[in-house]
Amino acid sequence: MLKIVTIVGARPQFIKAAPLSNLVRQKHSEILVHTGQHYDKNMSELFFSELNIPFPDYNLAVGSSSHGMQTGRMLEKIENILLKEKPDGMIVYGDTNSTLAGALAASKLHIPVFHVEAGLRSYNKLMPEEQNRVLTDHLSTLLLCPTRTAVNNLVKEGITEGVYFTGDIMYDAVLRFFKLSEQRYGSGVWLREIANSSNYNNLKLSENNYYLATIHRAENTDNKDRLQEIFEAFGELDKPVLVPMHPRTRHVIGDSISSLASNIIVIEPVGYLLMLYLTANSYMVLTDSGGLQKEAYFLKTPCTTLRDETEWVETLKNGWNVLSAVDSSNIIRNATRSLSCLQHDQRMEFGDGSAAEAIIEKIEKRLGA
Repeated sequence: MLKIVTIVGARPQFIKAAPLSNLVRQKHSEILVHTGQHYDKNMSELFFSELNIPFPDYNLAVGSSSHGMQTGRMLEKIENILLKEKPDGMIVYGDTNSTLAGALAASKLHIPVFHVEAGLRSYNKLMPEEQNRVLTDHLSTLLLCPTRTAVNNLVKEGITEGVYFTGDIMYDAVLRFFKLSEQRYGSGVWLREIANSSNYNNLKLSENNYYLATIHRAENTDNKDRLQEIFEAFGELDKPVLVPMHPRTRHVIGDSISSLASNIIVIEPVGYLLMLYLTANSYMVLTDSGGLQKEAYFLKTPCTTLRDETEWVETLKNGWNVLSAVDSSNIIRNATRSLSCLQHDQRMEFGDGSAAEAIIEKIEKRLGA
């Protein structure tokens, strides 16, 4: 039996852990470490309960701070756990500060690092996520890639040992939880309750008649001009715009939230099951999130990504996802484009929904289990 430490800290990592952690624990011992990078109840605790993820063995509660301070606190605390637990290996997911801190702590102690979602590149080194994913890849023992493009990206950087195409673990999660999401929310009652609330009772909020929008990346939230352009564009759209607002975005907007256009519906962050329902039943997704781009693609919902580049280039084929410059005219033009993508079948380049099994197989083989 192997002992594996798994590092999570942010919403996308909880989702990725759902199919994999339960599989790990069928045969091995897992020590789950939650860094506390996302600490809001709706962005953390709710995910563990509704997705049946084992509750963390350690919660580091690092909270929000500067990149250096947050990563440094994680690094120190994770190192102490590794010295105590002496695991055979570590699983890290994606591209957050939690990912980098875990990989660096394990690598310094010569503990094998298994990077799930390796090889992604936006080629924008100003993005903290890009820095984290590149550094983590170069520290990792196994690079478990969600797409063939990711494998090729690593080859270009001279990384070929320990590189495998496994498929995308988030596709596993969508397949696993979508039916449960539809069972819980598919009646449309939740949408009607929002539409009937005192603030929004003049809006026609119904399935396929709203935009779902999320904004959280620093390149947008830390630039007030860009953020203003985004919300001005939302206000010009001809359908309600439902915004589960990230705490970072809410903090930046502050009191101005009350003066947003009347078609913009701001709600608290929601759990994964509700988010799946909202994504599948929206007219279009407007986002700067990497994970939500993919979920929209998996659920065959058109998407406009409010960024200049994406690491998920596969979603751009046939116009399912379109990149938009962050100014109001471009956002409006892309959000109201003709949805010819709906006439095209998708090429599923993210595997067949069995990434978790492939990942476990590679880890067991590497560790001789």
